[in-house]
Amino acid sequence: MSDFKAIIIEDEKPAARRLNRMLGELDIIPEAMLHSVQDSVEYLLNNEAPDLIFLDIQLSDGLSFEIFDQVEVKSAIIFTTAYDEYALQAFKLNSIDYLLKPIDEDELRVAVDQFKSRFRESENNNNHKAATINFDDIAKLLGNPVDRKFKKRYTAKVGEHLKLFHTEDIQLFYSENKGTYLHIDNGRNYLIDTKLEALEKELDPEQFFRISRQAIIHVNAIADMISYTNSRLQIKINSFKELDLIVSRERVKDFKMWLER
Repeated sequence: MSDFKAIIIEDEKPAARRLNRMLGELDIIPEAMLHSVQDSVEYLLNNEAPDLIFLDIQLSDGLSFEIFDQVEVKSAIIFTTAYDEYALQAFKLNSIDYLLKPIDEDELRVAVDQFKSRFRESENNNNHKAATINFDDIAKLLGNPVDRKFKKRYTAKVGEHLKLFHTEDIQLFYSENKGTYLHIDNGRNYLIDTKLEALEKELDPEQFFRISRQAIIHVNAIADMISYTNSRLQIKINSFKELDLIVSRERVKDFKMWLER
């Protein structure tokens, strides 16, 4: 049993239950699982503040930042989010931990260990006050990706030649057999040096979305979307046959929001 109090604020109940199970394996039993801004505000007003909050950004009745407009919270926060890299940069600048959905067990363990280290240090110093977090600045960044410059071109080696590709001509990036490939509309695939994790940070989030651990797709490449097992979606891209493009269940909601931007 952990020596600190934690809660989960997550509107997707399957994701909340999965996180709860993963935390249980780390001997952390959250005191509450909350699913909306309103529920969270009521809980925080009527209960002792937790030491740690696992916080999703998009809740059923608004952005989770609205909670902090109504309640002063000094708890440490680990964001559990599928938002784009510019938001994650803001979290880093404000000394906030984050976990990108779908949550990886090892990343969760590392984030919790980092919190435990800070928690023990604050106890030793008799100082339980968390670092000040500028939620207004982060919320602004979430709504406005600022003037970031995204990559517009990639290269791939073809024999002795170097071939240039513009991002508007790339239908998707995918990983297979430890390699990363880009795919264009003539059905050709080209091996590139950049991993999906780095690509996710470099690509314009208005145009590209990471649907799973295996693939990042371009919005203009989508030919069809089909309901799939376990509340997932299957994406069809006309010229691509190498693997099934499945939007993981944890990312379906954010994928639909991305489509409607």
